[in-house]
Amino acid sequence: MEGYFDYAATCPVDEDALGAYNHAARHYFANTKSLHDPGTKAHALLEQCRNTMAGLLGIGQEGVYFTSGGTESNELAIDALLKAGKGKHIITTDVEHSSVRNLIYKYEEEGYKVTRVPLNEVGIVNVEDVEKAIQEDTVLLAVQHVNSDIGSVHPIRQLSDVCRSYGILIHSDCVQSFGKVSMEEVAPYVDSLSVSAHKLYGPKGVGAVYIRPSLSFTPKTPGGTHEGGVRAGTVNTPGIAGFTVAAEKMVKERHRIESKITELKEAFLRAGEWKIVGNTSDHSVPIIGLLLPEMEGQWAMLEGNRRGFHFSTGSACSAGSHEPPGTLLAMGYGAEEAKSFIRVSFSHHQTEEQVEKLALFLNGIRKPTVAR
Repeated sequence: MEGYFDYAATCPVDEDALGAYNHAARHYFANTKSLHDPGTKAHALLEQCRNTMAGLLGIGQEGVYFTSGGTESNELAIDALLKAGKGKHIITTDVEHSSVRNLIYKYEEEGYKVTRVPLNEVGIVNVEDVEKAIQEDTVLLAVQHVNSDIGSVHPIRQLSDVCRSYGILIHSDCVQSFGKVSMEEVAPYVDSLSVSAHKLYGPKGVGAVYIRPSLSFTPKTPGGTHEGGVRAGTVNTPGIAGFTVAAEKMVKERHRIESKITELKEAFLRAGEWKIVGNTSDHSVPIIGLLLPEMEGQWAMLEGNRRGFHFSTGSACSAGSHEPPGTLLAMGYGAEEAKSFIRVSFSHHQTEEQVEKLALFLNGIRKPTVAR
């Protein structure tokens, strides 16, 4: 779709991934826990996908579990880490994905203490702020790798060093980063992480969670037989096959894709002058956050949609709230200024001409004034 600039919300399915999905749906449809030959065949494909996914993430196969997506992955990981650790204090931010924010609100209602650290002026968590927030009974730090509103990259390895020195467990939502940036500074340094297929051109309804194998915890749903008992329910083998192929392509071609995204962002920014939120304009995360002059982002989004340009005002999972993006509020922006925010997210399948057309539209857009 030529005018689609909301790839951080979701991506179309890659043709090879769709082919893998269709092939598995036809030829590997049996339940992976069935003991007959078709079940054994499906189980072998599942384990091949698990091994491949572990290699792409840079971790061991043990500890990788397939899920229904990023939301379930976050829930399973945080539940596991709170059970494995000791303490009733959680450190997080106000800019996590809604699945993390809402889950932590629930734990807060159940008696956990929660400290939410702010972001600095470029949209990144300060390691010093996290260290200052640590209490005697801190059990968990939950912080995303890449911010879904502005594309800022948090220093997970440095945060992990702090957590390790205090015996605190760390979970990172990597849904916006896996397949787009290197995981070398993340996966080996966290106790759990979550990823999702549809953010990297895989099918919807499938994801994965990594939970460090040495941790001891009771599964959220007891008595399950699938996925080592960590996740109940028959696995989506075709979806997992499609996810694996999509992830393989993204990781294999990452350097080429990063170069293309950087070129697209540069072309977009050359064609217009806006206030960029954070310091994300010169790196390869395919997200840019903008503040439009004297205009609400919601109005610009609707006008863009009318003209065939499709972008957002922040994460799709909280877009219906009509509230300013939490990322901007956490960075110290006022509510009124934050309402002028839009998020533009790119694909390596796009051309410079396409992004320049969006820039020209945003340059020319003017909200009509009401005659008095």
